[in-house]
Amino acid sequence: MADIAASSGVIGRTPSRTAERHEARTAWLLCLPAIVLVFLFILLPVAAVIALGFSDFELGYAGFKFVGFENYAELLTDRTFQRSLWNTMVYTAIVTPVSIFMALGLAMLIETEGIGRSFFRTAYFLPVASLLVAMATVWQYLFHPTIGPVNAMLSQIGIQGPNWLGASSTVLYGLSIIGIWQSVGFNLVLFLAGLTAIPRELYAAAEVDGARSGWDRFRLVTWPMLGPTTLFVTTISIINSVKVFETVKTLTEGGPNKASEVLLFTIYQEGFVYLRVGYASAMTVVFLAILVVLMFLQYRIQDRQVHYT
Repeated sequence: MADIAASSGVIGRTPSRTAERHEARTAWLLCLPAIVLVFLFILLPVAAVIALGFSDFELGYAGFKFVGFENYAELLTDRTFQRSLWNTMVYTAIVTPVSIFMALGLAMLIETEGIGRSFFRTAYFLPVASLLVAMATVWQYLFHPTIGPVNAMLSQIGIQGPNWLGASSTVLYGLSIIGIWQSVGFNLVLFLAGLTAIPRELYAAAEVDGARSGWDRFRLVTWPMLGPTTLFVTTISIINSVKVFETVKTLTEGGPNKASEVLLFTIYQEGFVYLRVGYASAMTVVFLAILVVLMFLQYRIQDRQVHYT
């Protein structure tokens, strides 16, 4: 009897194991297209860029050779690369915090406004949906030193408007204003979604506990509950700021005197204008490394303060 019971137990487990193997095989088959796409369009290009960064490959030339770390050594003394890296850092330091706090403030104002909420959401999101190259032409007119509306408004209050996009001292700030205008709408929509998800009961409980003012409710309820949203918005804002390219290419071409040359524009110049693909690949590896380090530091610092519901 014991042998019969043992054998029946084995027979009972066998179909279960077969079903598990079949389910696992089906899962891998369903994941296979995504895995192939990730390998072809992400992992393989990254590996190719890393390999080319150790070569002197140039477009139009038949052969190339591996040069080790010579490209990276050249980066250490390349003043154009250093200038573009500094400009990118300044641009990111301006655009990221300003766009985040502006979006948060506007989202809170829109959330408290019952009438016209959909209109304001759409209006502020328009810069995200618009073609940036076309809108750059509009900003070129707005920032025109003589006929531009921005300087015209400044002159009304007795301020001499600068040459926003034509002077080395102001061009990066002009591009930062465009970047803020472009980023606020997207961040605002994300913050609105985060505000909508906060339970109203928490505000009532906070008021019972003595949080009477709006600042107390924001400090004790809104800001902690927006932690996951803020973490995501900060990540996206940093990535988009570091990746700035279209406005620079359209409006300034990195000028004047390389005052607005950013990292992606320098990579574009080296790879597609000077055809130094190996050197541009080394720049790209540094660019990717900077992004990875920024994301790692951000998650290490900010994720500890996030309250996940």
